[in-house]
Amino acid sequence: MSWSRGWRERRDARRVRRMGFTAEDWEAAIADWPLQARYQGAERQALMTLSLRFLARKSVASGGGFAVTDAMCLKVATMACVPILKLGLEWYDGWYTVILYEGAFIPNRPHRTDDGVVHGRGPVLSGEAWHQGPVILSWEAVCEAGGASNVVIHEMSHKLDMRRNGANGSPPLHPGMDQRQWHDTFTRCYEALHRDYVTQRHMPVDAYALTGPGEFFAVCSEAFFESPDSLYRDWPALYRLLAQFYRQGERP
Repeated sequence: MSWSRGWRERRDARRVRRMGFTAEDWEAAIADWPLQARYQGAERQALMTLSLRFLARKSVASGGGFAVTDAMCLKVATMACVPILKLGLEWYDGWYTVILYEGAFIPNRPHRTDDGVVHGRGPVLSGEAWHQGPVILSWEAVCEAGGASNVVIHEMSHKLDMRRNGANGSPPLHPGMDQRQWHDTFTRCYEALHRDYVTQRHMPVDAYALTGPGEFFAVCSEAFFESPDSLYRDWPALYRLLAQFYRQGERP
């Protein structure tokens, strides 16, 4: 372990002790999220530890005067840490804040629609991730996690994607992973989804994935964690690549 990494972990430990959260606090905060039951034993302990370290490094700020509670912070942190459980907290380096609104929010910045018209404010959103900036979330959307949807995992996957040339569906791959295989498999599934959408057939993931390669990766990441059996059934090759990337959910 490098000196700098050891120093950061000791600092995290001090901050975690000062926060004073107990295992009971954490369990209560995530009890109504079905996915958490998948992690048991040593993995569950590791997820709790990582979630507390997340809160030691990131602040959770109120958006629009929303009253943010400790339980909300614990739940958001845990959802955020599921994708990096086997990767490490360093994958979220370079940004520091989660902003939590009560409901959907409207970004206060110009927005260009597909017809070329520039509007003074953006569309209504339930989540947003800024490159080297905050992650912004709707608490109502956080509480709707399940099925194949999870706004926290969606936005955090954007953060992982942004570590390599922006949110373009091509995050930094681990040694031994084939970039061409990643590109070809994701492109093939993206094109298949578009055909399903046009012909009104069953779609393995939500149509929002067709917004672009970055959104396709984020939506598939949601499905990988929230509805892994369905994703594996429909797109086994893509599922296996995500399992390699997240280092979780390996299947024969």
